[in-house]
Amino acid sequence: MAENIFLEVVTPGLSVVSEEAEIVMAPGSEGEFGVLNGHTTFLTSLKLGTLRYKDASGKERAIFVNGGFAEVLPNKVTVLAESAERRKDIDVDRVKAAKARAEERLAKKAEDVDFARAEAALRRAVQRLAVIETR
Repeated sequence: MAENIFLEVVTPGLSVVSEEAEIVMAPGSEGEFGVLNGHTTFLTSLKLGTLRYKDASGKERAIFVNGGFAEVLPNKVTVLAESAERRKDIDVDRVKAAKARAEERLAKKAEDVDFARAEAALRRAVQRLAVIETR
């Protein structure tokens, strides 16, 4: 059996994950990448997406990440994310309300609507919902 890799996911205000994992899959800015123990060292930016991993017991886990950076070492992956949430910590009702608000803003053609901000809010809400549905 292969050795595990240590995964640490942190945000400016919170340690989201700090545990061993069999494999880590992350949304790199140039595409999704996977890491096993012994991987070559690299540093990359992350895009909005789902970080998936198998914990030490083999259970699939999913985390919403909102950009940031990942440092991969042979025995550790460190993710510094702008924001991140475990699947179990995502409030479904709150996310659905945020999605509806963003869609409503985008549907308006008013000049006072910040479309870039509304589009970003919609992308975050859609991705959070995708994390909840990940199995």
